[in-house]
This record gives sequence, C-alpha cells and structure tokens, in this order.
Amino acid sequence: MEITRDEIRDYLSDVKKSVNDGRYQISPRAKNQSLYIDYIFSEARCREILLDLEVDDFSDAVQNDHPQHLEEILYIFGKEVSLLPKQGGSEETVALYIKFNKLTNLYVIVISFHKQEYPLTYKFK
Repeated sequence: MEITRDEIRDYLSDVKKSVNDGRYQISPRAKNQSLYIDYIFSEARCREILLDLEVDDFSDAVQNDHPQHLEEILYIFGKEVSLLPKQGGSEETVALYIKFNKLTNLYVIVISFHKQEYPLTYKFK
C-alpha cells in the first residue's frame, strides 16, 4: 500500500482532533498497561504523546486481520519518549509502538500503546 506524507498528515490531523475531543480510547490489553506499571505514567501523558505524533513517526499501514474487521486499515507509529521508572533511577528513553484504528465516525481506538518489541522502520525518516 503506497501512502504519501500528505495522507499521513491528514490522518494524524483527524486522530488529533479525536483525541482533543475525547473521542478515543486505549485498548485495555495487558501490553498497554505495562507503561502504567513500570513507569510514572498517566492518561494525561498518554494524551500528550498522541498529540505529539508527527508524520515522520509513521511506520506502516496494515489491513486489520480480525475476521469481523477485514475492511479496516490500521496505522502504526513509533515514538521515543522520556519516562521515569517507578522503581527509581533517572529518566529512560523508551521507544513506543502505537497502532491506531480510526473509525468512520472519527472515533479512534488505540489498539497498541506499549514499548516496541522490535525496531520499527519509518517510511518518511
């Protein structure tokens, strides 16, 4: 799937509008909870990171493999952020894996929001 910078800019604009309007949710998957367990992390910090995403953070767009949602395209971003471990010590740079599903009604499901398990390749960097 060929995607342009302008398409990602428009996509992020819609996502950020949804986040600003409170029309989003983070999926309650165990992986997504790990940031709250391992770091001093809040919903406000999560929102801040989502609003700080840029076109250069885009990695890939993939078809949803869930049988009931095969028509949906999921967008994957990566972002390096500084987080303070709950166990003490200094801030760490953490590479995040963020995957969205923007529904037609401009409601955003953040399917993944956790540490990267493997390095991402960025389309525009």
